Amino acid sequence: MSSIDKDTLSSPLQLQVVLAKFGELALRSESLDEILTEACHLVGEGLGTDLAKVMELGDDGQTLSVRAGVGWKPGVVGRVTLKAVEGTSEGYALKTGEPMISPDIETETRFTYPPFLVENGVRAVANVVIIGTEGRSPFGILQIDSRTPRQFTGDDVTFLRSYANLLAAAVDRLRVVEEVHRSNEALEERVAARTQDLVEANNKLRIAYEERGRVDEALRQSNKMEAVGQLTGGLAHDFNNLLAGISGSLELIRTRVAQGRTAEIERYLETALASTSRAAALTQRLLAFARRQTLDPKRTNLNELVGGMEDLFGRTVGPAIQIKTKLSAKVWATLCDPNQLESALLNLVINAQDAMPDGGQLTIETANIVVPDRRDAPKNMPLLDVPPGDYVVLSVTDTGVGMAPDVLARAFDPFFTTKPLGQGTGLGLSMIHGFVQQSGGYVNLRSEPGKGAQVTIYLPRHLGPVIDAGVDAPVPLLGVTTSAVVLVVEDEPPVRMVVVDVLSDLGYTVLEASDGRAGLHIVESTARVDLLLTDVGLPGGMNGRQLADAAWQRRPDLKVLFMTGYADRVAVGNRLLDDGMQVMTKPFALDALAARVQGIMSD
Repeated sequence: MSSIDKDTLSSPLQLQVVLAKFGELALRSESLDEILTEACHLVGEGLGTDLAKVMELGDDGQTLSVRAGVGWKPGVVGRVTLKAVEGTSEGYALKTGEPMISPDIETETRFTYPPFLVENGVRAVANVVIIGTEGRSPFGILQIDSRTPRQFTGDDVTFLRSYANLLAAAVDRLRVVEEVHRSNEALEERVAARTQDLVEANNKLRIAYEERGRVDEALRQSNKMEAVGQLTGGLAHDFNNLLAGISGSLELIRTRVAQGRTAEIERYLETALASTSRAAALTQRLLAFARRQTLDPKRTNLNELVGGMEDLFGRTVGPAIQIKTKLSAKVWATLCDPNQLESALLNLVINAQDAMPDGGQLTIETANIVVPDRRDAPKNMPLLDVPPGDYVVLSVTDTGVGMAPDVLARAFDPFFTTKPLGQGTGLGLSMIHGFVQQSGGYVNLRSEPGKGAQVTIYLPRHLGPVIDAGVDAPVPLLGVTTSAVVLVVEDEPPVRMVVVDVLSDLGYTVLEASDGRAGLHIVESTARVDLLLTDVGLPGGMNGRQLADAAWQRRPDLKVLFMTGYADRVAVGNRLLDDGMQVMTKPFALDALAARVQGIMSD
């Protein structure tokens, strides 16, 4: 900082220079102590005085503390305090708001002065108030002191007023900055505290959520075990009845043979075979709800399928229920397994019968429907939970008791049933749902208590050509003249024994293996093999599809027939069967097996 030219002390121009310098500092500096100290330097130099100080007013409105100053002995700045009371020049200035001038304090009779002024050799004093902004008390007093008596001119007083006001503005600016800073700090503290509260609340929610998850998982496990218990109860009841029929019939056959009463054997054989068929149907229902059943899709006309079952429906529901059919005149074809669709439709009819214990009306309808994209659908068209496309619709509607919302929500759940334990497995609707989804379709269920129920099945329209799939015609289990060789690969000894004996009775040369590795060893040998008849699920790390693929690497013309009780695309390599491959689902009738083998060998 340059010194003020002593020859031009207190000149108006020089005082203007001091104001300009201080104004620049006041705008630039962010330190109140720097501004106050530099204010003392500049005003002292501008007025040519030895001493200057800024005294800050305390909250009590009387105590003044020396906050900054120049020219003072040690122990004054930052340490000396005094009271601005009646009889002091400081008290007068604060009370009147006007500058107070004492040309010589030794001859001053109006006021008393503190001892530290005398100790520092002060003779002349000029006080000016550093005002506060609107609503604020004064910041304090700017005091200019001289070690020699001095008369302060009118220009000096005017300068001091302007200088004090400029200092007040700088102080106020920094006060606002400090308050904003304190406010920001307080806000940050509140935000931090709130954030901590939110973190703690979030942790509590997370803990509660995890605990809820554990409770829900325990509840799901409990419901699962309850459902499994209900399932096993129903299955055990049904299978025990079937096994009782089979084992009882076999024991009676053995007894009658020992007694020589062979004429009665046929009746027991029919009973055992019927029980076996019922057991096979039950396992198919289990596979259907799991979507693991083997389907034999064919081009199917729903009108023909429904028409062919009308007599069966009538015998099933009885005379108390009126059956009404509404069949579309030109219903489209669909590609599905007609046998499974018949089973699903019969299941719906039986469910409707159970819902109408006092009789009612059962309506079976077919129709074509085009489901548009939601964006293109007319405003008055009800939205369906079905993707856009062409569908053939089969619906079954009853006028029964209907379903409560909680029952409706669980109707398709596996194992769920409203029937007493042992009277239902809860697989009916879930089987239908699984079959329809496996066929690429969708199922919709609507019901209200007291207003009946409607189940609607949407199956994709099929535009492919009509293919006569035909059926396996029964073949008498009598010897035929043939030189064909069949390799049977089956890990279940009783099944393998029966298949081998049937094919041997038909005149085929039969080779057998108990797993895929043993079967592959035969294929790799020089033995003749015309047909590979293999189970899909084999032990030893090689399933039936893998065996067939490996066999084709060595014998490209080898014909393959898969047998499986759990057929799905995963079991046969997660892809469709190749040409030259066919599949049969266990259990199968022996005459059906014979017909299939004969058909393959004759191609």
